[in-house]
Amino acid sequence: MHRDTAHLRLRQISVTFGDTTAVAPFDLEVAHNEFVSLVGTSGCGKSTLLNVVAGLIPPTSGTVTLGGHPVGGPGRDRGMVFQKYTLFPWLTAAQNVEFALRDKPDLPRRERRAEALDLLRQVGLGGREDAYPDQLSGGMQQRVAIARALSYRPEVLLMDEPFGALDALTRRVMQDLLTQLWEQHRLTVLFVTHDIEEAVYLSDRVIVMSGTPGQLRREIPIALPRPRNRDLASDERYREACAEAYEEIFTAADTALS
Repeated sequence: MHRDTAHLRLRQISVTFGDTTAVAPFDLEVAHNEFVSLVGTSGCGKSTLLNVVAGLIPPTSGTVTLGGHPVGGPGRDRGMVFQKYTLFPWLTAAQNVEFALRDKPDLPRRERRAEALDLLRQVGLGGREDAYPDQLSGGMQQRVAIARALSYRPEVLLMDEPFGALDALTRRVMQDLLTQLWEQHRLTVLFVTHDIEEAVYLSDRVIVMSGTPGQLRREIPIALPRPRNRDLASDERYREACAEAYEEIFTAADTALS
């Protein structure tokens, strides 16, 4: 990627916990409106890197910049979606989304409500705004979490295995929904997953990590047309990209064990 097009930059990031180095010097550039997935075996540092970008974990060394500005902690320019839905059980779906807008004093309560309802409609939950989390399925709860992350209009959406706890059918529905939202909101997305097919289906690039410590092993560009649909399963380019990613991960795992 040309330097001038990079929106999110990680430079020589390393993270150490005690005597353990979780991430070795790691570089990555992500362009505006690019969808990039991080894949690799458990413990290779994918989630750690995501938390560094989110500002939840300070790097031991290196820098993160977004739009040319240093990332020194959490900020509204980054939205985070976790595998666990992290909704407040005592709030309704709409109230959970509105909660993210609570520190916008210039936004009247009526407008906050209207914005929350619009986002819930975008994620397919129109009419369920007054339901509490325990009245919603796992997929619906994750839709609320995504709507909440989008509510403050972040520049980057960070997603840590957001569909990992869902059944196969719901997961496919959520993948297609995420693609639609990404195209609509023109976000930069950094996505962590263990599912190679998911990564290839969603992404412009797949970053294969090796570890421990976590390092960038291979960058795989996904030269597939958009908008994407399930017909990609029969596309030779799709199958080749999946096979390439699997081979890199297995090779990295074998190297770590040898």
